[in-house]
Amino acid sequence: MPDLVSLRPAWENFYVVVGSSGAALIGVQFVVIALIANRRSTATAEAIHAFATPTVVHLGAALLISALVAAPWPTALPLAIALSLCGVGGLGYGAIVLRRAHRQRAYAPVWEDWIWYGLLPCSLYAGLALAGALLQAKAQIAMQLAAGATLGLLLIGIHNAWDTVTHIVVQDSRPDAAPH
Repeated sequence: MPDLVSLRPAWENFYVVVGSSGAALIGVQFVVIALIANRRSTATAEAIHAFATPTVVHLGAALLISALVAAPWPTALPLAIALSLCGVGGLGYGAIVLRRAHRQRAYAPVWEDWIWYGLLPCSLYAGLALAGALLQAKAQIAMQLAAGATLGLLLIGIHNAWDTVTHIVVQDSRPDAAPH
């Protein structure tokens, strides 16, 4: 059975691409926030915490996981602990996001929002925690799980940033929208 040291070189390009993309997309999310700030009827802090902040967190998590996997750990144990902590922390944060989305009143989430902002991220963070738990015993499976979770968080970040921009454009193009 392959160990972490023998598996890591095969994943280097993957994590360079995903981590770099996560970092770049965090910048894009700042542009999204700037678009929101320039609207006459700005979003509430509660809505931003429920929908924009999680996007940055998920993209940041993709960047962090990429850096953790690429780091030259002396053994698999520190990486296993780090991945597990990221996964458990992400699950906790997912619960906070769900609570914030439910409590805010600026936007009524639809079922797709509950999937993209709640179910999918929590599932990926659970997979990441599982990857950490399996890393020492089943490195191949753990690396696949961690890669899937990392890519999934990146794709969620892309989807949610796009969803926010399109919501702003559609809302501002309505005939009853306030003039700027």
